[in-house]
Amino acid sequence: MTETPLLKIPSSNQSENNNSTICLDLDDWWEIVYYVIPKYIDTICVIGMLGNVFVLLTYSLHKSPLNIPEIYLMNLAVADLIFLTCLPFWAENIRNEFNWPFGNFLCRTTSTSILLNMYTSIYLLVAVSVERYFTFVHTLNHRGIRSKTMAKGICLLTWFFGILLSIPTFMFRTVKHFPDWNISACALEYPTPSWVTAESLVFNIVGFALPSTAIIFLNFSTIRYLRKQAGRALRIKSCKGHRGTKATRMIFTVVLIFLLCWTPYHFFVFLDILYQTEVITGCFWEKLLNFGEQFGHTLATTNSCLNPVIYVFVGKYFRQKALEVFSQFIPCGFPLSSVSFKEKSSYFKVFPVRSSLT
Repeated sequence: MTETPLLKIPSSNQSENNNSTICLDLDDWWEIVYYVIPKYIDTICVIGMLGNVFVLLTYSLHKSPLNIPEIYLMNLAVADLIFLTCLPFWAENIRNEFNWPFGNFLCRTTSTSILLNMYTSIYLLVAVSVERYFTFVHTLNHRGIRSKTMAKGICLLTWFFGILLSIPTFMFRTVKHFPDWNISACALEYPTPSWVTAESLVFNIVGFALPSTAIIFLNFSTIRYLRKQAGRALRIKSCKGHRGTKATRMIFTVVLIFLLCWTPYHFFVFLDILYQTEVITGCFWEKLLNFGEQFGHTLATTNSCLNPVIYVFVGKYFRQKALEVFSQFIPCGFPLSSVSFKEKSSYFKVFPVRSSLT
């Protein structure tokens, strides 16, 4: 039984008699899933919600207007908060061995919200990558498209696109009784098997392959340009070389962490498509895919927790903003001099936070 592209429930043992004689015995491992993953998800939710709320408060309460990357980052924080708010329901669902206790409405809305975050977040990262590329590589040639009005329009379009792609999940998610396990699970009930394959292909290609290719291309093009600039700066003994090197390291970290979090899950989704189309068959693959997608999805949820750290918290300009916002709540005499006001003027801020000069 396949539940791609969202959280799966373990498959029936009936296929063991019909397919390959080689079959994994994962019963003990599923007990670990029921115990460990809910605790991990709960931890991710607490840390991620605190981090993203802090981001939203900093950007909302600061007196200066948002620049273009901050508009994208604020929308990303909202998407992550929606996602993290829904995760505790799935944690309890897994803890309850996939017996959904919250009714049909929450089954649909939480599943749809989780999928909406997946689409919205990755395309917001594409938008930020495009903005950074034009900022550093084509500064003079594309000023017309680097405007706050355009950024807000792109955010609205991204949300609309994510909602559009999430409609099938809202329509076909339902609480269904499975007599083999004597549970009522929140499952996808598509009209025909072809829907399952089509939805998985859309999720795998549109939701990951295409945008991640764009992210990798744009960021490594920016990295290559910054390295060239750093080399020139070193030859003329300019401090810009050091700034370029720092920006290069951060961009590489952003791409690496994103791929580490999401690639395993989409790899299992791709294998599941092969299983649905009978390119690969057998009980071995069925059980491996059900088990693998659980851990792949759990790893992917970590990205929403790390986003505030990767994109914002280590940024000097953001730290300065946060100090300016929250210093009024800190008792007098508390040392705040650890962050220099000179940090605000550096135009090579942490990726993808945009400097005040661009």
